Amino acid sequence: MDDDYDDRAWDGADIGDDDSDGGDDPMENPAEVLSECAEKFATPDYIMEPGIFAQLKRYFQAGGNPEQVIEQLSHNYTAVAQTANLLAEWLILGGVNVTDVQAMVENHLKDMILKTFDPKKADTIFTEEGETPAWLTEMIEHPTWRSLIYRLAEEYPDCLMLNFTIKLISDAGFQGEITSISTAAQQIEVFSRVLKTAITGFLNNTEDWQNSIQECAKMVCHGQHTYVYSQVLIHVLAREPKGGCSMKRLSQEITRCAQQKHDVTPITMALNGAAGHPQACQALTSMLSRNTLNPADITVLFRNYSNPDPPPIDLIRTPQFLELLVDALFKPGVKLNPEHKPKYVYLLAYAASVCESVSKKGQKKTINKEELKPTMQAIETVHSICNVNKGSSELIADIATLYQCMRFSVVSVGVVRWVKCTVTEASYFKLSTEHCPIHLALLDEVVTCHPLLHPAVLELLVQLFESKQDELEILVQLEMRKMVLDRMVNLLSAGYVVPVVKYIKQCWQKGDTDISLIRYFVTEVLEGIGPPYSSEFVHLFMPMVENEEITGTMRGDGENDPVSEFIVYCKANYTVVV
Repeated sequence: MDDDYDDRAWDGADIGDDDSDGGDDPMENPAEVLSECAEKFATPDYIMEPGIFAQLKRYFQAGGNPEQVIEQLSHNYTAVAQTANLLAEWLILGGVNVTDVQAMVENHLKDMILKTFDPKKADTIFTEEGETPAWLTEMIEHPTWRSLIYRLAEEYPDCLMLNFTIKLISDAGFQGEITSISTAAQQIEVFSRVLKTAITGFLNNTEDWQNSIQECAKMVCHGQHTYVYSQVLIHVLAREPKGGCSMKRLSQEITRCAQQKHDVTPITMALNGAAGHPQACQALTSMLSRNTLNPADITVLFRNYSNPDPPPIDLIRTPQFLELLVDALFKPGVKLNPEHKPKYVYLLAYAASVCESVSKKGQKKTINKEELKPTMQAIETVHSICNVNKGSSELIADIATLYQCMRFSVVSVGVVRWVKCTVTEASYFKLSTEHCPIHLALLDEVVTCHPLLHPAVLELLVQLFESKQDELEILVQLEMRKMVLDRMVNLLSAGYVVPVVKYIKQCWQKGDTDISLIRYFVTEVLEGIGPPYSSEFVHLFMPMVENEEITGTMRGDGENDPVSEFIVYCKANYTVVV
């Protein structure tokens, strides 16, 4: 009997008016149905609507006149879609490229949808059709329409139809496109795929890892639930022997991003095992929540980490805490109580130099403190120099001491912080008389000794290069910027090539940098480099070298000048030069 019932239902047999495909209410008033249908048939191009057959069925079942409906549909048929197709064909016949015509039509249609989209009407698609429309499945195969869905999903996050379509897009394998879509965060299955794609991109993108981290962090910090879920997942991955350190770094960068708007200290402390050490946990939580150090909590931490069995070192290796310690010891103008200063020095040196390892059985913890004492001495020495407001000429006597202490990476981090605070003072270059102030010469030593600090140094140099120096004469400003370019060339020669060249190329393309400065950079680089070159370097540097405005005056009659030699070599050895 069940089979017979199903067959009759699918064949559209007349089981009864109340079970008709039209979905009409058995109690519907025929006069109201006819009136409602007539109103719909009177709208332009209603014959092209997806629900036309269901409405026709309702109309005829209510006793509607076939001739009248044919007349009404024909009279209101304006053929908008067909006219658009005809115009498109004419454009193609007139010589316009097919892809250009298609883009023209699609873009106009996108604009119209964005202006008129109604989420309530969109949600009725599923209630009327009862299943995923075939046109929607086909629609998400095209990048143009996927981008439209992303924009609409951002604007209407509560639309069920758009949420469902986002899941369809994710199921189809396009989750890499929706990393910044807030809708993805509402569905754990979609969000998990998106998070996996973002983490994979971070691990694979070794060159531009900073941008990868920022994109991943922005997505993870969308909401509390996405933040906790992602951090727990990344915390588990950080325990893996292969790639665990990268996951830990990613977690720290995500935490840094979240801290800009929210206090995530309780979550951070819960994940790093601080609960097993309540005194250290309470002291750290107090300072991190307020983003300020205080002697009482520092004393508690000092006492804990001076014990024979100290808490895990990871607790005080929280980046936020380390930055607060560096600021306290190296930032000009910060005054520390002499009684408590050694505790600040001890904690920073401990976090930077002590090596903690656990036996394979996970029971016995061994702590190597060989580097602790010399690190403390170096921090103390440089702190005493940085804490006194000395001019460039007064620092000459301390150069040898600074260079020796800067072999410790934590000291170099502090020196970069100190130099940044000093040279970004509005009157610094106005009062400076040297071609290259001692403070900036120290950056060259940092660059030579510590490759991991290259990004921080470049960030500072970019800030100086773009800074307004209105109090200086124009020629003095140019000389100052040339001096900064010298520091960038030194950074390039130390191996930080692509980011430096990429920045200078951006300055040239934006057109807001004096062309003589671009020429100066190109000249200095050409004098210091030699083949072979990486393809990426050639693609970035070649357009500037070939530019007549930049290198026209640098070229000789033959091919013996550096400009011509570089161009000839690259054209002979690289097939594609952008």
